Amino acid sequence: MDRSDDVQERPWAGAEGPQDAPPHAADAEAEFLTALGARVRHLRAMRGMSRKVLSATSGVSERYIAQLESGQGNVSIILLRRVALASGARLEDLIPGADATPDWPVIRDLLRGASPEAVAQVKQVLSGNGAANARPAERVALIGLRGAGKSTLGRIVAEKLGWQFVELNKEIERDNGMSVPEIFAMYGQEGYRRFEQAALRKLIARDGPMLLATGGGIVAEPVTFDLILSSFYTIWLKAEPEEHMRRVREQGDLRPMAGDASAMQELRAILVSREPFYAQARATVDTADSSVEEAAERLQALIAAKLNYDELAVSAS
Repeated sequence: MDRSDDVQERPWAGAEGPQDAPPHAADAEAEFLTALGARVRHLRAMRGMSRKVLSATSGVSERYIAQLESGQGNVSIILLRRVALASGARLEDLIPGADATPDWPVIRDLLRGASPEAVAQVKQVLSGNGAANARPAERVALIGLRGAGKSTLGRIVAEKLGWQFVELNKEIERDNGMSVPEIFAMYGQEGYRRFEQAALRKLIARDGPMLLATGGGIVAEPVTFDLILSSFYTIWLKAEPEEHMRRVREQGDLRPMAGDASAMQELRAILVSREPFYAQARATVDTADSSVEEAAERLQALIAAKLNYDELAVSAS
């Protein structure tokens, strides 16, 4: 059914073993280690700890700490955790780039003790969604794994409702003049997610009724997924892993089973990891063992019920 999902969730992409990093990546890794060492050295100085004291407290050799601080030590996460605990810091305090602003440690610690209501207010302010409750009611987003039917069912139901149907990946491609695979190849996962969020914000500002089909991996970016949940009535199109795989193959894409006996196992793992996020949707339509026509009727009925009665949560199965 669904042709729009992103490169990330193709379960036939085999895992690769360790490889030498390309030159530009090696340079970036060296810069990261240098910045990491500088942060450890700064934190130790802030605490007034000598290397000898930090070594004795953490159980990490003084020589290794010296290598780490000079940017020469490719420290394991366990040893880095020991250094952080010994210096009274949080592990994330040592990671370069983890603090977007100097105030971040204060904001982080305040948020940890904040009430759910206070956190919700902060999210609205920071996301620019303070007027989210005033948005038009006719805004529905479909989420779910590749092959759930987001594009197929979304297009059918939008036509019946007289709404605009939008595929987020198509908007990303149109905005950037490249296909999704080309974006991944040129800008990587981080670049794609940045373009995804920019395209979504444009759609949120667009007027008129809209039925939006998202990529299955949109749940991987917290801010972008929160924009979906706060700006659209979100519906999870759910199916069994076997049906996801079958539908993808029926689209003519044979790669899921090509030379990869573990494809189904990987697809199940993807679904398990994403289900808690998909389950945050306001409603669920189970498309398992259903024809396209049956699933489309259930989806249309659910949307109609939402518009007529403004139900907070609906489950159609």
